[in-house]
Amino acid sequence: MLKQKLQQKLLQRLSPQQIQMIKLLEIPTMQLEQRIKRELEENPVLEEGREESDSEIGPDEDPVADEKDRDNEEFSLEDYIEDDDLPSYKTESRNYSKDDKREEIPFSTGSTFHEFLEAQLGLRKLDENQHALAEYLIGNIDEDGYLRRELESIVDDLAFSLNVTATEEELLELLRIIQDFDPVGVGARDLRECLLLQVREKDQELPEIALATKIIRHHFDEFTRKHYEKIKNKLGISDEDLKGAIDEILKLNPKPGSSFSDPLNKDSFTIVPDFILENNDGEFQISLNSRNTPELRLSKTYSEMLHSYASSKEKQTREQKEAITFVKQKLDSAKWFIDAIRQRQNTLMITMNAIIEYQHNYFIEGDETLLKPMILKDIADRTGLDISTISRVANSKYIQTHFGIFPLKYFFSEGLQTESGEEVSSREIKKILFECIENEEKRKPLTDDKLASILQEKGYHIARRTVAKYREQLNIPVARMRKEL
Repeated sequence: MLKQKLQQKLLQRLSPQQIQMIKLLEIPTMQLEQRIKRELEENPVLEEGREESDSEIGPDEDPVADEKDRDNEEFSLEDYIEDDDLPSYKTESRNYSKDDKREEIPFSTGSTFHEFLEAQLGLRKLDENQHALAEYLIGNIDEDGYLRRELESIVDDLAFSLNVTATEEELLELLRIIQDFDPVGVGARDLRECLLLQVREKDQELPEIALATKIIRHHFDEFTRKHYEKIKNKLGISDEDLKGAIDEILKLNPKPGSSFSDPLNKDSFTIVPDFILENNDGEFQISLNSRNTPELRLSKTYSEMLHSYASSKEKQTREQKEAITFVKQKLDSAKWFIDAIRQRQNTLMITMNAIIEYQHNYFIEGDETLLKPMILKDIADRTGLDISTISRVANSKYIQTHFGIFPLKYFFSEGLQTESGEEVSSREIKKILFECIENEEKRKPLTDDKLASILQEKGYHIARRTVAKYREQLNIPVARMRKEL
């Protein structure tokens, strides 16, 4: 029986302003400089320079509340022609004089991994909403080139954090497009998919390539466990056939994004810190690295032109009316951009101050053993910001301290309890695991069960599956793969 049903569904798409704010929050210092330069080139109303009545961004400003106020704000012509209405458009977070000690900051050149992916996205024919969702997916791809978050979780993140409705099917369709980008294998959700994406680009007419594809697709578990006899028996192949296929598999790249994002690869890029931390006798002074970021203001020339046109409304020609409309649109865009930069800086400073306060003992000397367990929710609770916002701030950002330069992700780790009830960082557990495996008898490597027992003897309550997770995060293979003759 055919039934008709009337259903209402509220959909909200990402607005250009939302997209811009998300991107500004995610990008590091070098990309911000490039983004500002592009805005200056595209918008004649935006200029470099400081307004005479500039004031600093207040430390107590609430970026979340500010954003809500802006969403409800409407501008009229008078907003642009009154000088007193342009009080504060300073975008630099710290003042310097010629007498200040200038520490040289490493300078980065070239495009980043995510910029490279976004550039390829621009070549695809997508509507505005598809493009926005695809950019969001790219933002969730990690530095190895993997999308490790479930699509269902991303759908929830879009709905609860941005009020944007999307389905898993929509995201999967866009992910398939991204998986067609360079480097080959990008956007995979696990190692098997990553290798499949790469091997499918090879000549399947070659026997060794066809066999390698079959092994990855249908016998991947046996391959990773080195159960070669099982593979030979199931496929009815010889040792020589198997060796040829395995040689092809070993040529594939398990981390397609690594050439862009490995911070230890000095030939790839030089790290530019986003924050600079100074320790003055135990008192911390944190600032944004803004030396290469120009200050911004609205053009007085265009404001005066609007004032002139507004004083003679009755005599306006069609061309003058079109000019007024154009300039008002550009002023809207420029004012929003300046405000968005200020909000970005405020959000970054609020987040970084919360991290420093949480890890105060560590930042005094940089002693890794003093790092407390800390997750995104801890900082979100302290700042009142969303977890997704904290995640974007921590992504691809670095801080320069008196003991080195570190990615913000370095300070986040899970926590475990010892027998005495003391909470310790998972980083400490990983350090012990690494030392145990480094000193093991290579003819008889330690299994995950044995490693769990050793940790329990040391007072750490940890399950075997947790040992396996930490071992994988350290890129250490299972015991049978570490065995040496």
